[in-house]
Amino acid sequence: MGGKAQFEDQERLFKIRRLNYRVLIMAARIYQRPQSAMQSGKARTDEWVLEFEQSEARQADPLMGWTGSGDTQAQVQLNFPSKDEAKAYAEKYGIAARVHATPPHSLKLQAYADNFR
Repeated sequence: MGGKAQFEDQERLFKIRRLNYRVLIMAARIYQRPQSAMQSGKARTDEWVLEFEQSEARQADPLMGWTGSGDTQAQVQLNFPSKDEAKAYAEKYGIAARVHATPPHSLKLQAYADNFR
């Protein structure tokens, strides 16, 4: 009876949902992995990370009280060997990514004897 019209409506609805889905999830930030506060080593500090931003607010679960959301992209973290490769990936897949500059390293040189002055 309305087979073709129904198919066209479903196809149009699918396109609208896909566009809305892309608009919601395609924001990310690119930054260089910081040094761990628990160790003095520099392992994995030369990597760059592309991390998706949350597209919906977290809500408290009424039963358990835990907070969560239906946004699964916020759990995704992609590692790259350089900033340029992370930016190229974001451009290739249409992700609006902001690059956060690495803060300068400052060493505070101090002798052990300075603790007792």
